[in-house]
Amino acid sequence: MTDLFPEKGHDHGRCIDSALRQAEDVAQANNARFTDMRRRVFTLIWQSHKAITAYELLDSLQAEGVRAQPPTVYRALEFLVGLGLIHRIESLNAYFGCDMPHYEHLGQYFICRNCGRVAEAVNDDMSNAVHAAARAVGFRIEATTIEIKGLCHDCATH
Repeated sequence: MTDLFPEKGHDHGRCIDSALRQAEDVAQANNARFTDMRRRVFTLIWQSHKAITAYELLDSLQAEGVRAQPPTVYRALEFLVGLGLIHRIESLNAYFGCDMPHYEHLGQYFICRNCGRVAEAVNDDMSNAVHAAARAVGFRIEATTIEIKGLCHDCATH
């Protein structure tokens, strides 16, 4: 069985470094400026595998001594979502990092109701079914969020 959630104690620094490299590549490919503030917000989102709200980001920035206001954080989030570098979890009104920013995809988000971690899966069969259902009724999809709540492997076995 492949667990979408990283093992406890994994090298999280590698996750952050890899995500930053991908983000820089995506920004460069889109001729977009990956400013210091955008980079900092992005890095804070990748600090854990849990979704984080805009106000939690703001609190973290202010705790670091950054003089940020809500509009600054929301602009950074809008930029990061727009490039596909992060996703918004609608039901939590929170954000988490995308593992596959180079690949346009319809993700399915698994949210552990116990530990709060979020994992993304991409199931092409599910994506195709959603698009086929939309086509069948003449519906043009503008945005799709598929959120599945339950327990991750670690929480389900304890």
